[in-house]
Amino acid sequence: MGDLEFKSAVETTLKVIGGKWKPLILCHLTEGVKRFGELKREMPEITQKMLTQQLRELEKDGIIHRKVYTQVPPKVEYSLTEYGQSIREVLDVMSQWGRRHQKRMREMDSSITK
Repeated sequence: MGDLEFKSAVETTLKVIGGKWKPLILCHLTEGVKRFGELKREMPEITQKMLTQQLRELEKDGIIHRKVYTQVPPKVEYSLTEYGQSIREVLDVMSQWGRRHQKRMREMDSSITK
């Protein structure tokens, strides 16, 4: 039973923050409040449509907050919600694993070229 709970919890996590762009968006938002254009500049490969879609999904899941200012031109800011701040722990673990993997790959590459 515990194995099924583990798999189900991982699946739930991936439904909320999985994919190519959501973890990157969240990494940028851990730095603080960002406007749409800032996020787009920091991730030049993401399309405007994809960024909009990913932000909406994260907002729907209560991970980020979207604040709209009624002014001309319109101003919209994105930030992590209090609940969304908890994702930092997951991103930290992903970063640690990524660093270990990068090191391992470099070591494998150097052993092949010897």
